[in-house]
Amino acid sequence: MFRRFRQQDQDQGNVIPLPAAPAAPAAAPAAAIEPASPSSSWIDLKMRLHQRLLEMLNLAVIDKVTQPELRREVATMVTEMLEQEQAALNAVEHKRMVEEIMDEVLGLGPLEPVLKDPTVTDIMCNGHEQVFVERRGRLELTPVRFKDERHMLRIIEKIVSSVGRRVDESQPWVDARLADGSRVNAIIRPCAIDGPLLSIRKFAKVPLTLDRLVANGALTQEGATFLQGAVKAQLNVLISGGTGSGKTTLLNALSAFIGEEERIITIEDAAELQLQQVHVGRMETRPPSIEGTGAVTMRDLVRNALRMRPDRIIVGEVRGAEAMDMLQAMNTGHEGSMTTIHANTPRDALARIEQMVVMSGIDFPVRMIRATTASAVNIVLQAERLSDGKRRVTSIQEITGMEGDIVTMQEIFRFRRTGVGPNGEVLGRFEATGIRPHCMERLHAHGVHLPLEIFANRGQA
Repeated sequence: MFRRFRQQDQDQGNVIPLPAAPAAPAAAPAAAIEPASPSSSWIDLKMRLHQRLLEMLNLAVIDKVTQPELRREVATMVTEMLEQEQAALNAVEHKRMVEEIMDEVLGLGPLEPVLKDPTVTDIMCNGHEQVFVERRGRLELTPVRFKDERHMLRIIEKIVSSVGRRVDESQPWVDARLADGSRVNAIIRPCAIDGPLLSIRKFAKVPLTLDRLVANGALTQEGATFLQGAVKAQLNVLISGGTGSGKTTLLNALSAFIGEEERIITIEDAAELQLQQVHVGRMETRPPSIEGTGAVTMRDLVRNALRMRPDRIIVGEVRGAEAMDMLQAMNTGHEGSMTTIHANTPRDALARIEQMVVMSGIDFPVRMIRATTASAVNIVLQAERLSDGKRRVTSIQEITGMEGDIVTMQEIFRFRRTGVGPNGEVLGRFEATGIRPHCMERLHAHGVHLPLEIFANRGQA
């Protein structure tokens, strides 16, 4: 079926052709290849077969054929090519070779096995020979590797082109996403000195809920109950934390308590939020074209969102001039909005917002910026990835207003560290500070009645 159509010009597609190696001499059968580790002979054979398969398949009709039918055809063709190569593979090796070639044709090549592994949360490729993964908060070096740098570049190009982005010498870095929403960042030469760097932040097939975060020890049930009430009462929430601390996971979990009747607009650099509501409008920034025109910034989208009749605006992350527009939105009828920011503490998060507004060129007095922030943001969460790899909500604070030129805050819940265990695990406990939130009246006005016991300090201090 497929072999009637020969691929004429592969340079027009997303696949960069690899040079076909000469076939093995007929008189000297190849030695058996052990697929348990990606030896050079195994990879060379796979890439030769992949290149020949691309020449035989009509890539234009692949999407029109069912996966079982395509797999059967590819298996037949690979079997014939293996006979021609005279490669001595047993049944298990043959099956694995077919799977890996299918991954090269339809997926992301050698990355497919770790992408399918549910225990892997992050994939980090340092050049074509080193692939690290994160499991349970710890980094591990895997045996996965690419054939060469050009092979890795082909996989990167396949990822970014699928979402209408590009990466080349004039734009050597890119933010993109996979079909399942997983976040991708890639940077190539000349900025990546030792070869391409690729990072993939995998997202769970089923988004984490607050209940699951409580079960995993990320926060207490009392803290989760308060956050659930805050979202239902349309308090504006700022989630602060470092890279990989779980900010987006928290944002997804909190968004589950937004009412189905509310219109939500999300704004992101690379779409990764997994909101479960029906009435959601998703927007994504766009980088400039090769001519340097046509860029759509986060600030452009925040301003546009204000004209879309949103009840709540969710910004994936504020990192620039859009901070002021986000604050204005929170102050002008879009209560219950949420966003994330990179910062080490809740106080640092407010300072970063102040810096972003100043750097945007808006000539506002510092006190006015702080007053706007204090009026706009109600709750600040601090998420951390601790030294043992576990992610926790280490502080939940409420902004209570201004005293002079200072934004006043009070901590409602916190995680108190007490030491390090024998295996490197961080020891500590969650506790309420004993402070009754100022927002309780607003919670009651929205029909949210929380028991005062959850705010009681039970003597752990």
